[in-house]
Amino acid sequence: MSAQGSKELGYTARMTRKRVAPAADRNRDAILEILREVLPARGTVLEVASGSGQHAAYFARSLPHLSWQPSDADAGALDSIAAYCEEAKLDNLRPPVALDATVSSWPVEHADAVVSINMIHIAPWAACLGLLEGSGRILSRSAPLVLYGPFVIDGDFIAPSNVAFDQRLRGENAAWGVRELREVERAAAARGFRLDRVVARPANNQVIVFRRSEEQTAELKGGA
Repeated sequence: MSAQGSKELGYTARMTRKRVAPAADRNRDAILEILREVLPARGTVLEVASGSGQHAAYFARSLPHLSWQPSDADAGALDSIAAYCEEAKLDNLRPPVALDATVSSWPVEHADAVVSINMIHIAPWAACLGLLEGSGRILSRSAPLVLYGPFVIDGDFIAPSNVAFDQRLRGENAAWGVRELREVERAAAARGFRLDRVVARPANNQVIVFRRSEEQTAELKGGA
């Protein structure tokens, strides 16, 4: 999902093909540190809601053993991602694909990991559920689903800035807002995921790692 270049995403240079989100450059190393720990040794990583494409280019260059598949639902974002891909000229960075998390049919049928950064709070709750359901369809057992962004944890917004951010988001769109981790965890469990770890990152953000339940995956395969 995408906020289509909204100021809430922090884009600059919007008159050019390449979008620039300063936050993407600030948080990329803090996210990469955890990605190095949790992503598989090889395979395809699907990034849902790649936004500007800055992360896709940076992570693909930093993780050459993985094939990085960026995606977004917004045409402008897809154009920006394509520009970063063309500039990067990396064999392991694929051209972006159009993907709306709320749609049941995804253009990617299998991935070894799914990453989604700063998406579920700048999108309706249906996008979070769609992300979980879609990831459940394409991930194998124990494969990671990695989320990054601000979260409320057991009712705690972590910092006053997250409270203000939540209010600003809901003022922009009543369907948006900083999500309660436990609600996300319950929805994930209902779709075959277990919570693997929660890692605090700078600026009051979190990396949340879910993994596909082996038992649930076996049940789904057995019923297919």
